Amino acid sequence: MPFADTPQGPLHSRSGPDTYWSTTNVGEAFPGVVTPLSWSLCAPGVEAGIRAGYARVGALPRREVRVPAREEDRLISVFHGRGALNVNFFCRMGANLPGSAPDAVARQFLGDLPAGIPARSTLRRLPAVAVKLPLAQATIRRDVLRRTAPVKSWWQRWVPRLGTLDLPGSRQALAAAQVRFHEMLHVQAAGLFIGVQTVYDRLAALLARADLPPQVADALVGGHGAHVETELIRDLWSLGRGTLTLERFLTEHGYHGPDEGEVSARVWREDPTPVLRLAERYAGLDVHADPGAAAVRRAHARREAERALLASLPARQRPGARLVLHLAVSRIPLRGVAKAAFLQALDVARGAARRMGAHLAEQGVLKDPEDVFCFTVDELTGTLPADAADLAAVRCAQRAEFQAVTLPAHWRGNPRPEPRREEPDPGARQARQADPGLVPGRGSRDAAPHAAGKPAAEAPAEVRGIGAGGGVAEGVVRVVRDPAFADVEPGEVLVCETTDPSWASVLFLSAALVADVGGPLSHAAVVAREIGVPCVVGTGDGTRTLATGDRVRVHGGTGVVEIVDRAADPAARETTGGTP
Repeated sequence: MPFADTPQGPLHSRSGPDTYWSTTNVGEAFPGVVTPLSWSLCAPGVEAGIRAGYARVGALPRREVRVPAREEDRLISVFHGRGALNVNFFCRMGANLPGSAPDAVARQFLGDLPAGIPARSTLRRLPAVAVKLPLAQATIRRDVLRRTAPVKSWWQRWVPRLGTLDLPGSRQALAAAQVRFHEMLHVQAAGLFIGVQTVYDRLAALLARADLPPQVADALVGGHGAHVETELIRDLWSLGRGTLTLERFLTEHGYHGPDEGEVSARVWREDPTPVLRLAERYAGLDVHADPGAAAVRRAHARREAERALLASLPARQRPGARLVLHLAVSRIPLRGVAKAAFLQALDVARGAARRMGAHLAEQGVLKDPEDVFCFTVDELTGTLPADAADLAAVRCAQRAEFQAVTLPAHWRGNPRPEPRREEPDPGARQARQADPGLVPGRGSRDAAPHAAGKPAAEAPAEVRGIGAGGGVAEGVVRVVRDPAFADVEPGEVLVCETTDPSWASVLFLSAALVADVGGPLSHAAVVAREIGVPCVVGTGDGTRTLATGDRVRVHGGTGVVEIVDRAADPAARETTGGTP
């Protein structure tokens, strides 16, 4: 059964009872509750792209590079409008790859090793992996750069034409964008799993053995340069200082914007208001904050750290260490290159669909041009249902229902949604702190419980997650719920659920970043290391435990966020800009 054709509608599926699912690491790709058009564009490409990547290194038979018929056999599915990954599948891949392990994969997704998931590796695929993996690793950089090279100019040629297309032309543009988008998803999957993940794992293992000072280790995982996101930061700096025009900036970066992974979102080329706001904040920074000069300093620090690392190793280990350091510089930036390419392809799909919506609303087929995003790509490039307007209303209502609930981070079989808890008054957070069980979270650590007869448990003293590097910083929290960054001020500690590439623009202004979702290779972690901002990811509940106005100390190395002082009136801080 295709992704878009389930009895429950295009945004909900049913799984068999024994499959484990996790939303971990999905939030960056699928922010919030997706639209039917987004899911139908993304899911088949993700499924086939990741499978093709594992087949390329020999971990998966080539015959399995397809979309399985049964939901529980797919590596990605959608539940209540949210994407989730099949943990059983990734554990199976972990068992098939040397140097990996299924129990480590399971703990990454689930926090433990449930019954029914194998704990040991297997040698069954070793002959195929031994032949294919070295070749794939040797050629992946050249392959990613070659295949992504034409995409930006292709996007730049399409953007001026999108507003002039008639209905058949916009339909053809959407079909062409779908093909290009799926190709780039294949490239991204291969680049991440073959080029980036394996090199990062080897670098992390090397640093663990070397036992270096934290500042040296931080320098080695950043300073690689040539990241797409750091180019965005440098151009925002130039825009803020008047040496780059807005038109030129949008020609280079207009596919970015709030919730850019969702095809229905309005990106910067459609609404440049967030860009102008960011440029104004960049203009207020001291000249010594120049991101170009800072990048040179970090690259120098990385080279010095490389020398320190090599000097700390026995002579026989230095050749292997030099190879790992070289690969880190050439491979880790591939993550951003491939992601930029598929976002550019997605933006052409966005523009084509929006143009289709305008035509269909003008013809009376749809009530609202934005209702076009309630349909799947097959419906839009083929034949729309006869009752298109009514069907759009039903799907919009279902999506609203999904937005009113939350899902656990992981589950077995099918998830149990919970009503989304709103906090309309300042007493809500105090009540939650007095009874942490009201909102379960896996990141905060409560202070010691009081003895009988004393007040209820104190508020959490800290939040814990994965240290993504960058040292230590203290500042005032800004919980960011507006992806347009309307209230963000320079020097704040940003606390968010997840990030996408557009966040690089505001991360540069910030003292530190704390994210509910993510791992060492998530977007937030990679960019934070590259620009030297302390970062903690994977907290699970940072946005629920912290409030705007709290003062915290972020330890980017250990993954601990100390709560130094609580805001006197968190509700008031949520509605005002600036810092105390």
